[in-house]
Formats: sequence, C-alpha cells, structure tokens
Amino acid sequence: MTTKKRWIWFAGFMLLVLMGIGCVAHLSLRSSMKTGESVHLYVRSGSSPEAVLDSFIRKAEVERPWLLKALAHVGLKQAEVRVGHYEIKPGLSDVNVIRMLRAGLQTPVRVTFNNVRTVEQLAGKLGSQLLVDSLEWIAYFQDSSLIASSGFDRNTFMTVFIPDTYEMWWNTSTERAFGVLRQAYERFWTEDFKQRAQALRMRPVEVSVLASIVEEETNKADEMPRVAGLYINRLRMGMPLQADPTVKFALGDPGLRRILTEHTRIQSPYNTYLFAGLPPGPIRIPSKQALRAVLNFERHSYLYMCARADFSGYHAFATTLSQHNRNAQAYHKALNERGIMK
Repeated sequence: MTTKKRWIWFAGFMLLVLMGIGCVAHLSLRSSMKTGESVHLYVRSGSSPEAVLDSFIRKAEVERPWLLKALAHVGLKQAEVRVGHYEIKPGLSDVNVIRMLRAGLQTPVRVTFNNVRTVEQLAGKLGSQLLVDSLEWIAYFQDSSLIASSGFDRNTFMTVFIPDTYEMWWNTSTERAFGVLRQAYERFWTEDFKQRAQALRMRPVEVSVLASIVEEETNKADEMPRVAGLYINRLRMGMPLQADPTVKFALGDPGLRRILTEHTRIQSPYNTYLFAGLPPGPIRIPSKQALRAVLNFERHSYLYMCARADFSGYHAFATTLSQHNRNAQAYHKALNERGIMK
C-alpha cells in the first residue's frame, strides 16, 4: 500500500471516528427518556452509580441505555451519587442527567401533614415523606431537652406543629426539619393573632388546645366559629366544657360514637366533665382553620349543643338546658333506631 493510499485510508477512518463522536455527542445532548412524566429518584447512602442509573433507565424507559451508561462511566466512575431526591423532568438531556447526579443537584420534596391526632401519627407521616424514618422522628419528638428548649411541655408540645405543606430536602435532618416547622409556627402567630388571643385571656397554646377540641367536635368549617363561641361562653362563666371529644381522648378511643355516663367518670385531667377549664394539652394537632375559628369565634348566647338527629354532621345549639335536653333526646332516639350503642 502506497503512502498516499495509507493517508487516504487514515483520513477516511478518522472521518468516520469524528462522525461517530459527533453522533454520540449529538445524542448525548438529547433526552433518551420515553416516558412523558418526571422520574423521581431517591438515593440513599451507599447507593452505587450503577444501581441508581439502572433505576432511572427502568423508570424513564430509556431508549439508549448504552449511551447513558457510557456517559456515566466517564462522569460517575469515581463518584458516589449523593444522597437525596432527584426529579428528572422529560426532555432533560442524557449528559445533564449525569451532571445532576454527579453534582448532587437534588430537588426539594413537598411534605404535607393534616388530620393528625398524635405525635406518633405525625412521625409516621414525616417518615413516609422524608429519609428519616418514623422511629427516629418519635425519638426526636420525645426528647425532653427539645421540648423544654421549644418553650413547651409534654402535654402542649403538639401545639408547635401547624398542619400545612412544607418544602424540604428529602434528606434533611430532624433538627433542620423541626426548624422549618417551628418557623411556620412563629409565622402563623402574627401580632394580630397574639392580640386576639390576649383579648380572650388566652395564651397561643391555650387557643390551640381549644381549637383541637373544636376540630374534634365538628368537621364543618362553617360551624367551627359557632362551636368555639359556645366553649368560650362556658369558659367565661366557669362552666365545665363537657366536651365529648376530651372524654374520647381520655379513654384512648377517638372512634367512640356514643358517650355514656360511665365514660364521663373516667379520672383524667382531659375529662372536661370532671374538671373545669381547658385540659392540659391539645387532643389533636389543630388545623389553621380551627385555630382561626377560635380567634374569630362567633358571638352568641349558646351554652349547649348536641349532634343533630339527621346525622348531617352539624349540631343543634341551645341556650337553655331544657331545650338542649329535647335536642339530646331526639339524637339518642335516632341512635337507638340505628342500633348504635357505642
């Protein structure tokens, strides 16, 4: 083979190589995801690049896994993918997928909790949405130094939590996550709300305790201010609240549908049939809606209420005991007709 032919062959070969490189480079700048939805990767400590990549390839239905693995071999071969949550959106190029994983460019998660009765339930909700598991959350929330430094006691600690949706890193620590929740509490209690609480002769924590009772008493948003007004009337007169939800809490049975006389005799500071005033702590984590219902309570003269006999979820309100007894009789009759004994 002459020198000229060798150069021609070499030039042709190099041209093919350059074309191949150009083709690969072009493809790497495009997305190989077939799915039209974002892919969420949750990377735990010790996860290998290969395992993370395989998970992505499977979830994203990647068209060119060979190319992605080749890019990863170069970009991730000496790096462990950083712990975190990664949202890979449709259209993101293959090379940028590798860059995201290598740089640890994770995406925050939206953490939501509501309708929570106990710290254990809250721990379960947080544990299902964040890296830290529920048992670690329970241990953290039961730490006496945390409770004391937050300005609460074991009975009132739940009032620091405001049900809402929060944006956090998936791998955030318990301390940082609690900091976010504590800041939300401080933001909720504006000067206006603090003044409203003061006008009620209550501290914010006491507003939360009453709000928890109101929310357990009714799930009707339009009725909450009226229920709050009734309990405030009783507090101002020194009458026992006689709130059935507090008895259920004392018994540890929130699903109890019929409160009997024997139930109201349980010896517990949460039994508002036996003890006047507010119980020592909330019986659930009250929602913003319930808190606002107390702070903006309805002014009226009602002192009694009973669930309506139509089982609509609303209550029949009364200003006198005789009127209340008639309402209660109608409700108990409806319970008997439905065979509801407890």
